[in-house]
Amino acid sequence: MLNFLAHRIAQIVPTLFFVSVLIFSLQQLLPGDPALVMAGEERDPAVIEQIRQQYKLDQPIPVQYVYWLKGVVSGNFGESLRNKMPVRELIAQKLPVTLQLGSMAILIAFLIGIPAGIISAVKKGTVWDYGANLFALWGISTPNFWLGILMIFLFSIHLGWLPASGYVPLTEDWRASLAATIMPAFVLGNAISAILMRHTRSAMLQVLESDYVRTARAKGLSERSVILKHAMRNALTPIITLGALELGTLLSGAVLTEQIFSIPGFGKLIVDAVFNRDYAVVQGVVLVTATVYITLNLVADVAYVLVNPRLRG
Repeated sequence: MLNFLAHRIAQIVPTLFFVSVLIFSLQQLLPGDPALVMAGEERDPAVIEQIRQQYKLDQPIPVQYVYWLKGVVSGNFGESLRNKMPVRELIAQKLPVTLQLGSMAILIAFLIGIPAGIISAVKKGTVWDYGANLFALWGISTPNFWLGILMIFLFSIHLGWLPASGYVPLTEDWRASLAATIMPAFVLGNAISAILMRHTRSAMLQVLESDYVRTARAKGLSERSVILKHAMRNALTPIITLGALELGTLLSGAVLTEQIFSIPGFGKLIVDAVFNRDYAVVQGVVLVTATVYITLNLVADVAYVLVNPRLRG
């Protein structure tokens, strides 16, 4: 297990290096001159030249990359052009918001999608199977923005149970924080739960037809034990992969839901940085997002080994 973990961690370093090169290279293809953006409306040639020297923009691109990489390694992602704040502070403010929202969404998706997929596979061809597939079709087809607006109208305006918008940190008031994020988390988790249901059903149907499941039934084990201890454990491998990838997607893909519920999250930070040509923020945010993706894949690989003992050799 330790050798496997060390081998996977050793692969992360060259991967992150390649990602950093790719991010910095693609950044150079964006239209516009960073020095002109930083100079503002009064584009004095002397000021522009000073900016170029200050931010090493007058150096060759490989030299600029080395300076940027040194800053990244030391935790310095640069300064935002828009609000003059360190990018590290912006990420530290916004990332926990989306991590909380994404974690709640994945939890809701697991609690709904996996049981629905198992029931659909076990009760294949029954009304339970048709109902679960209908739920999956509804979840995949329902636009997030429409569901979000509908939930605001029902639970906030009509019933008055939950706040319509805003965000409260967990450290300030955990009850208010959960109340403010439960609706957007359900909106995000709804579509993911439908996808999880379909994958769980497919994996369970394949596992239930395997030889070791038939052997377990032949030994006289209860159907509950066969499903939960033998079939579900082996069917969880693709579900773990999907869950890790979906959580990574939520970091940058929740911007529409965050906009509807006025949540100051990571997705909104990315979009605002792109529209404002805030180059340092774009680079920092994309690099952090890529790092989280890679880390989540490592967590998924470790979870494979824990769930499936056959992979521990």
